[in-house]
Amino acid sequence: MATTAESPLDQAAGPDVHDRPDADAPEPMQNGQNSHKLPRPASMSLKKAVKSKKPPGGFDQTPLPNAPPGYTVRFCFKYAANLPPGDLTTVSSDPFLTATLKASNPKRHKEEPDLVHRTQTKRRTTEPEWNEDWIVANVPASGFTLKCRLYDEDSPDKDDRLGNVTVKVPQLFEDWDGIPAPGKEFDAKKRIISKRALVLKAITTCFNADMHVTPRLCITMEILGKSDPPHAQMYTVGPTRWTKHFSPMIGRLTGTKVNTDAEQDHEKHGSKEEDSKKKKSQKYDFQANEMQLQGPVPPELYHRFVEFRPIIGSMFSSTGLRGKILNLALHKQHNRIYNFDQSTEWGSFEPCSSQAALSFLRLAHFDEGGRVFTYVLTLDGTFRFTETGKEFGIDLLSKHTMHSNVAPYIACSGEFFIRRLERPVSSDDPKPKEKVHPDDEIAGGPPQDDPPTDPSFYQLVIDNDSGTYRPDKSILPKLKAFLEKNFPGLGVVAMHWETERLKEMKQAQRDTKKNEGRMINVVMNRSASSISSAESRLEARDSTWEAGGKSKREAALAAVEDPSQLKQAIKGALPGKKGEASAAT
Repeated sequence: MATTAESPLDQAAGPDVHDRPDADAPEPMQNGQNSHKLPRPASMSLKKAVKSKKPPGGFDQTPLPNAPPGYTVRFCFKYAANLPPGDLTTVSSDPFLTATLKASNPKRHKEEPDLVHRTQTKRRTTEPEWNEDWIVANVPASGFTLKCRLYDEDSPDKDDRLGNVTVKVPQLFEDWDGIPAPGKEFDAKKRIISKRALVLKAITTCFNADMHVTPRLCITMEILGKSDPPHAQMYTVGPTRWTKHFSPMIGRLTGTKVNTDAEQDHEKHGSKEEDSKKKKSQKYDFQANEMQLQGPVPPELYHRFVEFRPIIGSMFSSTGLRGKILNLALHKQHNRIYNFDQSTEWGSFEPCSSQAALSFLRLAHFDEGGRVFTYVLTLDGTFRFTETGKEFGIDLLSKHTMHSNVAPYIACSGEFFIRRLERPVSSDDPKPKEKVHPDDEIAGGPPQDDPPTDPSFYQLVIDNDSGTYRPDKSILPKLKAFLEKNFPGLGVVAMHWETERLKEMKQAQRDTKKNEGRMINVVMNRSASSISSAESRLEARDSTWEAGGKSKREAALAAVEDPSQLKQAIKGALPGKKGEASAAT
């Protein structure tokens, strides 16, 4: 049985552990991995441990539990039939499906999210045909539960529920027959269907005697073979794909414009005279991106939110009045940014290929405009990012919390940007011998010409700049290796956020944005007039929280929970009394 990583307090409380001759030696595990504990300081003492006042969270060294080899299973969601209509005007729906896979695999922490897959949306139909695969590795022999939820996409309103299908498989083995093609139909549960959809279904059934009320879903399942280690880690093998989400409202706030026709993004530029004669139709839009990369994510990439205030823990666990309100608000912000509607674009790519690297570069707009992106990498290899940088502020908490959809555990988070080299050498050197844009003016690319499409012309400079999860700098080589595997040909530079060279490169990006691009300032839940002071507010709020203070909103919520705190809340809201409520608590 693998030993579990200990906190400093646990290590100090049990000094006898240090007397073992093999205490620091990695122990072999059934799941094919060695325990990835950091070396334990020899001089650790109880006094030193007690003095440590770092808030809980951040880098988590808990190793993967022991687990026997599992199987790689392919699920195929073929079609759905007899779905209720969600729209009265068209008497149809825009159906999609989310599948949640649960198994008896031991988790490092119970807060880890389950694996979830979302199909594409089919428009104006009650008989959608997806024929969409989902391949998952390390499904245990003890079986699994697959829960499929059918929805009618109804952006920006809440999606209507169209039925649930739950499939339980008690065990897996090499000769398991599965559910071969053409598949098996399962009746969906009607009791969870949204009232509006159920009423519309009843009305349409009255006019068509041959129509049944119960929705059906057709699924196939098959075992592809035994999975590679680490066996305790279920992960998505495929499909590897990208998704672009657009938000016109946020685009108007930021002044962000894109071409109405996406094909114009990749058109070749002509002479300046020709370009001036062409009038491209543009629209306001803000783009959020998702990429499903091929797993497994290295087990060492494992970080928990940093609980520098008790309210942070309540928010992530959605407990208490304040915690529930903050949790709900951040979920809504995530859904607003990563919004699915008719403008959402989808695409797929070969895993771990130059096509994958090129797809990523296109989503990041190559090296155009000095863009800086904020990203989150989930435990299942979903790479989410938006063009934001420090100019993008989110009221209530951090941008990384929004990107992660308030997930307690993620793989890594931070910021990144793209640089272009003079020659295609795939350099991973922060100071390459080649000239690099934006530090130098290089012909054959932005801002004058179209960007070259060979990934080896580019560097991905990525860091761990995230106050929400605070990824440890020791995991950067693992992050670099994972991205190099998924984006072959692309030079990957992984740097700690405090490195002076990284600060210089980010400043060069900001200078380029002023000259070639535009500045972006977004604050969710704020008026446009307050956008320009977003960063100063965030810095002030972060310092207040870490010092133990309460914001006005937080103090008001505390007063609702406990009327005895009403006086302190009023004092904190009065001019010239800022921080008095905090100091008194």
